[in-house]
Amino acid sequence: MKYTPKDGFPYYFALVKDMDCPSLFSDSSTRTFLNAISEKKAVYRYASDKWSIKQVVGHITDHERIKMFRAFLLSRNQSIELWGYDQNALVDNGRFDELSFKQLIADFVNVRNASISFVDTLSEKQLKLKGMARQYEITLEDFLKSIIGHERHHINLIKERYI
Repeated sequence: MKYTPKDGFPYYFALVKDMDCPSLFSDSSTRTFLNAISEKKAVYRYASDKWSIKQVVGHITDHERIKMFRAFLLSRNQSIELWGYDQNALVDNGRFDELSFKQLIADFVNVRNASISFVDTLSEKQLKLKGMARQYEITLEDFLKSIIGHERHHINLIKERYI
């Protein structure tokens, strides 16, 4: 079965396959790809009602920031539902197009480094803890993998529709 972004977690899992969390978070291909995009190109939108590349990068960073906080709570065995958020409201209020692309990449890298630091502290037992995310019961490990799957989804869109 082929999943689409509307399927959520199964789609994101398919993008990361069976890689382990430390390898996924330490992969630098997104950073390398983003550093090759010019400031001029970073404001490009492939349609008037779509986000700019800057906004996409801001969204990826916001998503990771939000999801890592939820992952932290789950890792501490807090019985929580891993709730959603309004991505359009966050992007609309993010000021991403006002910031330089270098600032946005630096923010992405800083958030990623914090994520790596957190992931590196997790035990196998913690990675197996489960929480609810929408209609799915999901392990912390799979929840973390979905963060990178989400990133890959957006990087693939940039490659297909913006570049």
